[in-house]
Amino acid sequence: MRILIADDHAVVRQGLKQILAGAFKRASFGEAANSQQTLERVAKERWDVVILDLTMPGRSGHEVLLEIKRAHPLLPVLILSVHPEDQFAVRLLKAGAAGYMTKESAPEELVGAVGKAVAGGRYISPGLAEKMASLLVQDVEAAPHEALSDREFLILRLIASGKSVSIIARELTLSVKTVSTYRGRLLEKMGLTNNAELVHYAFQNNLVPHSAPQLAPAPAAPALPAKPVAHPRHGRRISAAVPSRPPSRRPFSPL
Repeated sequence: MRILIADDHAVVRQGLKQILAGAFKRASFGEAANSQQTLERVAKERWDVVILDLTMPGRSGHEVLLEIKRAHPLLPVLILSVHPEDQFAVRLLKAGAAGYMTKESAPEELVGAVGKAVAGGRYISPGLAEKMASLLVQDVEAAPHEALSDREFLILRLIASGKSVSIIARELTLSVKTVSTYRGRLLEKMGLTNNAELVHYAFQNNLVPHSAPQLAPAPAAPALPAKPVAHPRHGRRISAAVPSRPPSRRPFSPL
């Protein structure tokens, strides 16, 4: 069995490898630290299963999943994420994922999910299965972002993570005009009017990691030059700036 582990944290990759090596004695492993490495290794090598982090540098795990499934529809891809299941799992399962797990899952759950995926099945946690069942029997109003297409949802998350339209266009190999069209469409569907409302909605609904981009502090205003004023007695113009310390006085010396 050949397992590709794609995660941008080396500690996480090593931990997953140790867990799986203990359960699958004859397994061999490969690693990828970002989206580009993941796609390159999938294109050049044969794998039995890919464990894919949803949030990595470069293209999102969602976009990587779609590209892997287009090129290798039979290759099982397990999604591993810090995001709760109720925010992404159903959408990613529909996109072709063989399972969705949070990074808080127990080691035996990971082992079971990999075994099921390699055997051709799909892994759904008991908690997610219960939630999906409750949605079928209850008249629950869907959240606004659930009405978005996969591409619109992806662009929502990229904008909310602080990326500009031009950067998103470059990452997704789209024109700036196309990305702007998607942005306008998703704002309309969700009843929002601008990026500020979109970012607020994304954070409120845990659609992006809670690490807002840091804004650079505003530069300090330049000091105004001292304004000369007329001396009240002599008519000479002097600076109105206050000296940092009073002038020293000569000590009084008696004659």
